[in-house]
Amino acid sequence: MTNAAVVRVSGATKTFGPLRVLDRVDLELHSGEVVVLIGPSGSGKSTFCRCVNGLERLDAGTVEISGDRLSESGPGLAAVRRRVGFIFQQFNLFPHLSVLDNVTLAPRLVNRVPRADAEDAARGLLVRVGLADKAGARPGQLSGGQQQRVAIARALAMEPDVLLFDEPTSALDPQTTYEVVDVMEELATAGTTMLVVTHEMGFARRAADRVAFMDGGRIVEVAPPAEFFAAPTSERARTFLSHVLPH
Repeated sequence: MTNAAVVRVSGATKTFGPLRVLDRVDLELHSGEVVVLIGPSGSGKSTFCRCVNGLERLDAGTVEISGDRLSESGPGLAAVRRRVGFIFQQFNLFPHLSVLDNVTLAPRLVNRVPRADAEDAARGLLVRVGLADKAGARPGQLSGGQQQRVAIARALAMEPDVLLFDEPTSALDPQTTYEVVDVMEELATAGTTMLVVTHEMGFARRAADRVAFMDGGRIVEVAPPAEFFAAPTSERARTFLSHVLPH
């Protein structure tokens, strides 16, 4: 892991009406690093992820991707967002397109990659996520876990600087959750820069370089997983872990 900050968030603040969802959050994510963001429901994790990608605008604070500030609008926003791959909870695939077309659409339209080159790259990515035989299928013919793996391949096709995962297994059953987590762990091993919002504590233990615990719109503590799970420093983190870890 190098010292280069791929994502630098400073003073991120976001309100929805009277509710302050993010309260002056600071976080850096370095090249090749996996940071897993955990915390109780409603603590601001998904909102934070969406602000890093520009899907939500901050009320205060800044987000930088590979040294370039995420602006509020215009071509600068689009250019920076292209460096960020986003994997949603609900897959968000185009149901009328084949798997191959879902993966190649953005490289062809946004990056002007020739179709043949985009398809070659996409087939390689489908091999990587274990779906080489599904290139011609439509999303409706796939399980939820397979759809989420297509979504990961689609994000990778844009060759992003960082991948953001917003609870990617929350809509999946245990077996398909395992399939998706397995792909995510392979990406982590390969040095992919990742920010992962998840309730999968096993993934956090095995794959994270750092675990960031969020509660009440703030990052309460950040530590390597062995340290965090063995001896969290905050009472809020201890209470959270007591509810989510087996006894």
